[in-house]
Parts: sequence; structure tokens; C-alpha cells
Amino acid sequence: MHAGRISRRPAGSARGCRAAQFGLRLRAGEAPVMSSAPRLTGRVVLPGDPGYDDAREVQNARFSRSPRAIVFCQDAQDVVNAIRWATARGAEIRARSGRHSYEGFSVVDDGLVIDVSDLRSVRVDRERGLAVIGAGADLITVYDALWQVGVTLPAGSCPTVGVAGLTLGGGFGLLSRALGLTCDSLLAVEMVTAGGEVVRADAEDNPELLWACQGGGGGNFGIVTSFTFKTHPISDVSIFRISWPWADLERVFEAWQAFAPHADERLTCILKLPAAASGEVSCVGQLLGRGEELRRLIQPLFSSTRGAEPSSASIETMPYLNAVGRFGGLGGDPERWTVHPRQEQASYKNTSAYAYERFGAEAIATLAAGLSRAPTRRCLVQLDGYGGAVGRVAPDATAFPHRRALWSLQYQAYWTAAAEEAECVAWVEGLRRAMLPYVRGAYINYVDAEVEGWLAAYYGPNAARLAAIKARWDPREVFRFARSIPPAPPEAAEVPAGRAAQGGAPDERAAP
Repeated sequence: MHAGRISRRPAGSARGCRAAQFGLRLRAGEAPVMSSAPRLTGRVVLPGDPGYDDAREVQNARFSRSPRAIVFCQDAQDVVNAIRWATARGAEIRARSGRHSYEGFSVVDDGLVIDVSDLRSVRVDRERGLAVIGAGADLITVYDALWQVGVTLPAGSCPTVGVAGLTLGGGFGLLSRALGLTCDSLLAVEMVTAGGEVVRADAEDNPELLWACQGGGGGNFGIVTSFTFKTHPISDVSIFRISWPWADLERVFEAWQAFAPHADERLTCILKLPAAASGEVSCVGQLLGRGEELRRLIQPLFSSTRGAEPSSASIETMPYLNAVGRFGGLGGDPERWTVHPRQEQASYKNTSAYAYERFGAEAIATLAAGLSRAPTRRCLVQLDGYGGAVGRVAPDATAFPHRRALWSLQYQAYWTAAAEEAECVAWVEGLRRAMLPYVRGAYINYVDAEVEGWLAAYYGPNAARLAAIKARWDPREVFRFARSIPPAPPEAAEVPAGRAAQGGAPDERAAP
């Protein structure tokens, strides 16, 4: 791997980490374990260690939980030992990579966090067009390493998101209309199962497990330690940004929804609708092509919004890695990037939905009315145009079911003062509910504990097949959390692929 320009502190670093093997003392009521029971290996962090608070932190500051132990695994054997250690003691397990779970599901009170963020190698086979990537690598590490040999993956824009969670939930980004979701480039995984066995899943060995890893969500079937992807050549791209006065939102929305899902497949367009107090709306995007071609391709956005004059517009052509930095908030010069292994904590509430039909005037007005009542300027709705390569894959070809959606919606609110939290959370939930008549489904990578009928919402017709796979690989629910897939009962464990989940989830489990 070559990722030479990015300055970072070591991933998962924590002063006071204990690198030796551990057999922790029993908790009250815990059954004694034979001395031959598995022991934790890797870098182990316990309550009271100087690095414990940093090690238990997740990116969303709304959530603070206190695990019994956190183990930063250095190889697959450390993961094996951790799973066996936890199951021998009946301790709850949480798998963690990038710490970006919107609901903080990657950490648990009084359980074991199995953190793979130190497994961050990127090995590229140029001749075969493959990359083997450790499950702990964050996206900026992946992008930078692949760029050195002129290839990339279609992945997300946030630089500190882990490749594991992104891929396992699907993975949408600015190359997705051209190259597909991240999971569409996934060829194989190495995984440690609930029984503590290391297995490989690919098209020939355990293909149903590979299918589940292509959009079935993280932390459900085992703990992935590495991914094998096919790579895609990349060089220069062109990016754009157009802004209009907020008062023109409805006209801009009409133009965008007619254009974005049906544009040239090399072009991905994102509509950003912030709170009315921000004063503007904007469209940003990226083309696998030159600036002159991009200018021609986005002309419909200008001609369809006649009477709504842009307040600003820009088009730039640049090396792909520079564009990654621009969209990821790092700036356009990779030589000046400084990245921590994860973003600084933020307080936020995000949720999602999908549009399968164009919005009528009522839906657009509902969206605009919600944004006009936003409690802070840091509230927004982002719409990502789908179609293209995303939609060419059948909804049951991978576990990701939302292939026919025109676009996704992400309702977002961020705050800095604790006094703003209740109002911001209520605003997100209120707008999500107000928009339900016009949308369906939701994206598992934007997990939300408030979504009703969540199993069907996240997985649609693929839910029953995923439950059957869960029953085979984790029937005792070693990997269980508030939105983990419940195993199918024995009589339903061989559900034919494509059978729809009816109604809501069979197990509306509470948050841990």
C-alpha cells in the first residue's frame, strides 16, 4: 500500500492499551469459565485505562456507552479469540470499524467491542484488477492508495467512513451511477463467524454469504476482516456546483427531479436543500469526463429553471483524488491533507427514505414547509440521484433492494448546544413522517431507531432470504443489536430468494 501523503495518528490509538493476552475478572452473576477458555489478544483497552474514553467514543456524540472491554484486533486470529472469549462469558458483542453508526450501535454497555480499525492494509493486484482491503481501512486511505496505481472504487464521500460498514450496507457515492454501488464491486470477503471460524465467501465458496454482504448491513452474519474488490481505472473528473436563491426551491426541485435520475450515467447529481434561513439551495455533482462535456450535459438544469437565475455556478476539471478531497471537506490539494482516523465527534440526527416516483406539487410543498420550520441553519435534506449502473442490477441480485429508486433522501440535523437536541431530533422525525406518503423504504447505512417496520423498510423483498442466511450462520444471535437481522424460524429457514417480508419486522427489538 502507498498512502504517503496523508498525515494521521495511528488508528485506534489509545494510551494505556494493554497488548498482552487477557482473561478478565468475572462480573457479578457471571458463570466461572474454565482456565482453558479463550483469552483476548490484540490491543485491549479496559475501563480505567488512560485511553478508555477515547476508545469507547463513537462519531455521533449523542451516544455514550461503556463496554467491558475494547479489543483492537491486529489480525483475524484476534477476532477469533475475541468472539470465543465473549461467547464463553455470555457477553454481548459489537463489531466496529469506522465508528460511524448513526445510532451508535457499534458500542455497547458492559459488552465487548471488537474493533478492526487497525486492519487497514490495501494491496493492489494491477494485472488482475483487484484490491484486497483490510476491514478497518477508512475511505481516504483506500482512495489514496488506489489512486497511486490509477484505479478506484465507487464509494462514499466522507473520508473517515470505514470501508466495512459502507460496503456491507450497499455503498453509494459520486461514481455510483457510472460504476455501481460499492457492494457491486465486491468479489469476496474473509469473515470470522459466530462460531469463531475463519471463512471465505465468494462466487464459489459460500456464495449466499457473499450475497448477504452486498447490502445486508454490517454486524449481522460475522465480522469481516478483509474485502476483495474489482477496481476501476480513474484519472481526471469534472465537478460542478450551482446555487439558487432559496425562494426558488420548488422550481429548482422540479428541474432536478426531471434531470438527475435520467442523466448521462457518468454524471451523478446531488441536490442539497438546507434550512430556509440559509438563503440558498444548491446542486453539486461529478462527471467522468471533461469540463466542456459537463457544461453541455447540465444545460437542462439551467434551461428548466428559467426565471430562477443561479446565484453562482462553477465547473472544474481536476484529478480524481483532488475531487475526493473537495467533496470530503479536506480541500482540493492532497499534499496538504491531515486526517485523523475518524472525524471529530458531532451531535446529529439523520434518517432516510427513497423516492420511486417523481414528486408532485404537494410533496415538494411539504418538503419546503418542513425546511422553512427548521430549528437551526444546520438542518437540511440531501437528495442523491440514482439510476444508471445502480438501477441496472436486479433488486435481488444483491441484498441491497432499492435498485429501482429514482433518488434517496437524507433528512439531517446537526447541533452544538445540548439545548438544541430535542428540537432538532423532533424536526427530523416530524419531516420524515410528513414525507411518508410520498416515499418508501430506507437505507440501512443511515440507520434510524425510529423507523417503523424497519426490516421491510431496509431490506424489502430480500428480508426473508437474509433471515434464512442469518439462521444458518448465526442461529443463536451471537451478533445481535437493535437493528440486527433476526434469524428465520426453522420452518422458514429455506425461504426462496426474492420472497417479500410482509408487514414490519418480526422482532421490533429495543436499542441496546
